[in-house]
Amino acid sequence: MVENAEQFGGAETASDDPRITRVGGFLRQYKLDEFPQLFNVLKGEMSLVGPRPEVLDEVACYTREEQQVLGVRPGITDWASLKFHHEGEILRGSEDPHRTYHEKIRPEKLRLQLQYVESHSVLKDFWIICRTFRAIFE
Repeated sequence: MVENAEQFGGAETASDDPRITRVGGFLRQYKLDEFPQLFNVLKGEMSLVGPRPEVLDEVACYTREEQQVLGVRPGITDWASLKFHHEGEILRGSEDPHRTYHEKIRPEKLRLQLQYVESHSVLKDFWIICRTFRAIFE
């Protein structure tokens, strides 16, 4: 992102967002921007699989039910990450990416995260990891 990107837009980033640099676009395309989160996994702050962490403004809007996703360790990937692998493309061309995110992505993302919280297992985590690598290299 360009310097001071938060002053020019919100947390939702369309793939055509002018705040994304050429290098940043490359890193995002191949999910290399997620690599530093492996250090969070090694430190025990995150898991490989679990609901993706959200920005505080989004978490503040969670209903009681949605707050259940905060009860498990956040992860680098989950079912929602796989379904919305190209979230930036969904937001591309939107005049209001924040609104588009709330209308088209957020409800399904939280549904999938809640489903994960209710039924996660080592086997399902392994399957999510395999699917994640497949999505990256397709």
